[in-house]
Amino acid sequence: MPTDDRLELPSYLHHTPDVATRVAELRERPVVMNIANLGRCYESAQGKVTALQAVDFEVRQREFISVIGPSGCGKSTLIRILAGLETPSSGAVHIDRQTVTGPGADRGMVFQGYTLFPWLTVKKNVMFGLKMKGIKKAKAEQQAMEWLDLVGLTEFAHHYPAQLSGGMKQRVAIARALANEPRILLMDEPFGALDAQTRASMQAHLLKIWERVDVTILFITHDLDEAIYLSDRVVVLGANPGRVLEVIDVPVARSRNPEQFLSGHFLATKKRLEQLINHRETELKPGAGSITSVAA
Repeated sequence: MPTDDRLELPSYLHHTPDVATRVAELRERPVVMNIANLGRCYESAQGKVTALQAVDFEVRQREFISVIGPSGCGKSTLIRILAGLETPSSGAVHIDRQTVTGPGADRGMVFQGYTLFPWLTVKKNVMFGLKMKGIKKAKAEQQAMEWLDLVGLTEFAHHYPAQLSGGMKQRVAIARALANEPRILLMDEPFGALDAQTRASMQAHLLKIWERVDVTILFITHDLDEAIYLSDRVVVLGANPGRVLEVIDVPVARSRNPEQFLSGHFLATKKRLEQLINHRETELKPGAGSITSVAA
């Protein structure tokens, strides 16, 4: 007799009591960033290109949000607008009800590329923003060393970027961004260039840092596992034009650990993200694709 060996997954919409409590608590937190009806159009040789259209979502205090989507959905355009590096064609971004019109100290940015100053030591890279703010050298050095301790790089303070591995460079970049004490840390596929082992290590480092620092994180990634593992919520963008398909409350309990990659709620969420990314129209309605729903 043939057997069906498919996993019986819970619905990605189902929350265990501890997850439901966390989701409810997050929804009570103040909104620190509001993305309202955001659009971005470009002129090209082929005519007008709409990169983003009517993008709407909110980011709450100390929340970890990931944004995913297929290639060409406007993820990088979105984060550049949030950082104030590009101007939207329509709509607006507000931080604490103030309209974003350019870069600001309320936002830190970590890119995929290693954007460290190669002629400065690790410590001086972290000190750079502090000195630009007018903090005296002795105080800037003290604060820089505190941030390097947080990211586990104290013993490399006097090294230069060329002497570091890729993961270590990104830890320095994170320390440098956080040293300015931003309200929001924007991360544009920061682990995309790392090998799988280093990437997993950096994910664990980032979660530990986030747990200890009062910062909200908006994280761009193309890796579905990474988005689920790190995030409280996942914003899924569709392409052509880039728009929000769904915002998913991650039904995986915190604190996170690698064993959860094989849990039913993790796999059910990944299945839903795959449906949205692959854009199978019959499966875009929330709840589609869930094999069965398990009561709490």
